[in-house]
Amino acid sequence: MKRLVLLLLLVVALMSGTISVAAQVESEMETETEFVNFTEKGTVLEASEIEERSEDYFSSQLVTIRVDSGKYKGETIEIENVLSDYAHYDIIVEEGQKVSLMIEEYPDGEYNVYISDYYRINSIVYLLGAFIILVVLIGRSKGIKSLISLGVTISAVLFVMLPLILRGYNPILVSVIIAVLVTVVTIFLVSGINHKSVAAIAGTSIGVIVAGVISFVVGNQASLTGLSAEEATMLMYIPQGIQFNFRHLLFAGIILGALGAAMDVGISIASAVDEIHKANPKLSQRRLFRSGMNIGKDVMGTMVNTLILAYTGTAIPMLLLFMAYETEMSKVFNLDVIATEIVRSLSGSIGLILTIPITAMIASYYAKDNSKAKNKTNTENEVI
Repeated sequence: MKRLVLLLLLVVALMSGTISVAAQVESEMETETEFVNFTEKGTVLEASEIEERSEDYFSSQLVTIRVDSGKYKGETIEIENVLSDYAHYDIIVEEGQKVSLMIEEYPDGEYNVYISDYYRINSIVYLLGAFIILVVLIGRSKGIKSLISLGVTISAVLFVMLPLILRGYNPILVSVIIAVLVTVVTIFLVSGINHKSVAAIAGTSIGVIVAGVISFVVGNQASLTGLSAEEATMLMYIPQGIQFNFRHLLFAGIILGALGAAMDVGISIASAVDEIHKANPKLSQRRLFRSGMNIGKDVMGTMVNTLILAYTGTAIPMLLLFMAYETEMSKVFNLDVIATEIVRSLSGSIGLILTIPITAMIASYYAKDNSKAKNKTNTENEVI
């Protein structure tokens, strides 16, 4: 019996040792194969002609690259840039071209370098610089205010709206609040705090909210999924594990998409009514409203086209695909992705159209009301 117990203890000890050694070996193997990925920028010093690879169906280039950032800055590396003959994924480089590099670094100090993409930041920075210079040169002080308002808008979207949605807040509610706040800050900053700005803010806010309500009602009736974009589908697998209402995300996007054009129309109508009133203070409120509407009709024709063309422009490859395969128009319009863009365009346009009479009415009322208040104050001063 004692021998059996000793034998069992020995087996257990041997098994424990074996498991411990195996675990250690496995851990060492994992450590050896672990690597860290990080992205740096580089410059192509030399690039060969594209040649077919003998071992598979791919082609490749021999490329000499200089790393321009990070811990390996200044190092020159020769790599094989493998190409798949699929334009969406292939990154064909030339001498002198800036590229984005993916570096895999291993614990033993070895590292591999791959070309992950073209480096586009410099081009974007140059374009942004030209935009800022033109805005300041032409707009002067108002141009600077416009840039500040643009910064506020971008910050509101990136650091307030998107984080709140990622925390599970209702996208429609968040987008409406952000739209109104952005409208208030932008118009007050650019045009000052006055009755003209108040009219523009009221007209824009109401128009955008109407656009959101229409898209919500029609979108639900048309059973739009909100999953027409590939990015929306990818949101199902984000690490935060949030269950999004993709229809709400769609309607939130429609509200923001309509905001810029509606704000433009709102301030244009309010400024025009205010200037007309200053030029001829004797005009009645009704006459000011009609003038605002006449101006709005001219603006409406171009702005509606702007919205429609902006949404249509992004769908050109898809429309060409339908035309190439001679797809019936009834089938095309019934597709979720096309129906989504139609609802987006038309609801935004309706919100834009309604912004005109709302702004014209409020602006004409405030213009006459402000004029009456000034006249009353002047009369009281004269009596005193």
